[in-house]
Amino acid sequence: MTKQLIHTPEGVRDIYAAECRQKLKVQKKILHTLYAYGYQHMETPSFEFFDIFNEERGSVSSREMFKFFDRENNTLVLKPDMTPAIARCVAKYFSEETMPVRLCYLERTFTNNSSYQGRLKESTQTGAEMIGDDSSDADAEMIAMVIDCLRAVGLKEFQVELGQIEFFRGLVEEAGIDEDTRIQLQDLIENKNFFGVEELLRAHPMDAHLREVFLHLPKLFGSIEQVRTARSLTENPRARFAIERLEKVHQILENYGLSEYVSYDLGMLSKYQYYTGIIFKAYTYGTGDYLVTGGRYDKLLEQFGKDAPAVGFGIVVDRVLMALNSQNIFLPAKRKDTMVLFDVSARVEAVALAKRLREKGIPVLFQRRHRTPKMDDYLQMAVRRGMDRMIYVYDDGKRGLVYALPEMEAVQEVDVPEIDG
Repeated sequence: MTKQLIHTPEGVRDIYAAECRQKLKVQKKILHTLYAYGYQHMETPSFEFFDIFNEERGSVSSREMFKFFDRENNTLVLKPDMTPAIARCVAKYFSEETMPVRLCYLERTFTNNSSYQGRLKESTQTGAEMIGDDSSDADAEMIAMVIDCLRAVGLKEFQVELGQIEFFRGLVEEAGIDEDTRIQLQDLIENKNFFGVEELLRAHPMDAHLREVFLHLPKLFGSIEQVRTARSLTENPRARFAIERLEKVHQILENYGLSEYVSYDLGMLSKYQYYTGIIFKAYTYGTGDYLVTGGRYDKLLEQFGKDAPAVGFGIVVDRVLMALNSQNIFLPAKRKDTMVLFDVSARVEAVALAKRLREKGIPVLFQRRHRTPKMDDYLQMAVRRGMDRMIYVYDDGKRGLVYALPEMEAVQEVDVPEIDG
């Protein structure tokens, strides 16, 4: 029973020490980037009414939500998706705003994934939403922020993949495909299941040329040239508009000087049904899954009472950490974390030293030296706590011995009153 009490449920985990410090640094870097683009921070509750995320909103399925009841018997859910929560907030607090609203967040989301998927059920997300601007410039700004956020945390080799959900929907509308068939076809195309697409379309009567476009769709990925190729495959106005929009976004990203980070995939089709235009994901080595997902959702806010276009993205911080660790990338510490170890006779001077260092922005772990542990024990403790150095204050507070960590080597003997950083 005692052993059971120290374990976490499946799909959640503890993080501490160096990993936790790295996570905090990553979050800070990402938020700093979003602030630099003029986005304002907001928070939403950890749980909301079930209806915020129900099937009509096009969010995750009901079976993937953690549901419970309050005292009034309302069905509540732990927040599985940030986009509907942001839409609700904007409709509530910015109902009369006619100019673009830029918001960012750092939140936890909870998704009841199947155990075999290997994904965390609780994850940390940070992201941004722009409401009230339906332009290609707004789309491009989102992509630019994603790239700048990933570069800010130290990633160099990554790719942002752009799609356009309206290309697929225009073809589906033209073909007269029913909803159940659309869902099956969407899954097959996104999974690049060429044979499955062919088999499904064989059972559905449609124009031969249109069938060929659907069969070609999983192959339309790569450079912007692949997107331009798609233009010649159809005369469907909705599908061609989607291509034109991607071309405009590409041009703006070239203006930003960021087009090298971008590729295109017209077969990328999101499970979130609220997306209405551009969609995108970002990938890198060492995760096996996307780091970022986002897109345009121009009709979602209507369901909450505000008719406004919107576009946004979410960065899965836990996957960013996994990628950084896999690629041996660690954000450097700007401050020199210090452990001050002192003899009882040197307490007054040690307290003054710790205060002096903290006033200069240097974190200090303050530790009295006891009789039993050896000096090596304290040095090893400092290393485990992530300290960069240890200063041992002795000789009634007059002298200090500075140890470099993690080497645990004494590098300098100093007069304590002269230590100022």
